[in-house]
Amino acid sequence: MNILLIEDEYLAVEKLEAQLFRYDPAIKIVGTIDSIRNAVKWFETNPAPDLAFLDIHLSDGNSFEIFQKVEVKCPIIFTTAYDEYAVKAFKVNSIDYLLKPISNEDLAAAMDKFKSLRRQLEQPAAPLLDMETVMAMLHRGNTQAAPVYKNRFLVKSGQKIRSVSIEEIAYFYAEDKIVFLVTNTGQRFITDFTLDTLQEILNPEYFNRLNRQFISHIHAIDEIHPYMKGRLKVYVRPTTDKEIIISSERAHAFKEWLGK
Repeated sequence: MNILLIEDEYLAVEKLEAQLFRYDPAIKIVGTIDSIRNAVKWFETNPAPDLAFLDIHLSDGNSFEIFQKVEVKCPIIFTTAYDEYAVKAFKVNSIDYLLKPISNEDLAAAMDKFKSLRRQLEQPAAPLLDMETVMAMLHRGNTQAAPVYKNRFLVKSGQKIRSVSIEEIAYFYAEDKIVFLVTNTGQRFITDFTLDTLQEILNPEYFNRLNRQFISHIHAIDEIHPYMKGRLKVYVRPTTDKEIIISSERAHAFKEWLGK
């Protein structure tokens, strides 16, 4: 079985690959795509895989834009960090939705469902997804499918556990497979969330995924400098010794976010 992975979080790709191979060692990963732009190019130049896993939020926007730009001829299993009630609403479609972090049991159930549906079809790669229905569900005007953004995080401080509100957070960053929360006062705490999950549960009006390593609150953005090849270099408060570079593909969207 040929499977395409469309996911912009490196650790999430690694985990999903391991889970798929555990489910069926004969599975072949035909590609790992990290953006809408690259996904469109892939579908334009490659034969349809048997199945694709697609993260709803990618580094350059909402992944449903892919279906507006290119014909997708394979079934899709979406991965998302939406609350469970929203995921249940999406179940009206024949293709599954997996809530992050994805458990081995949920993945196996989704794959079993796909195989069962596939056996019922004369054409193995027939498209099963009603994209208009899904797009309508994701629209903010539909309160049933509207995401519920996280307002506070529980973190461990020594032997104590404290609650950190969104207003106290400057940014999140990943280092050596660990994600840290940094407050406006410079305090640093380990979180149990990946940046990919944080990108979905944080309000995009205030938080932006700068690159693979950083998610920043808008109030933490201190300075922006033009960088090589259309990229941007960002300085945040509190300061960090890590270089924050925004790709040329993300630069326009980032500036639009700042100017809202």
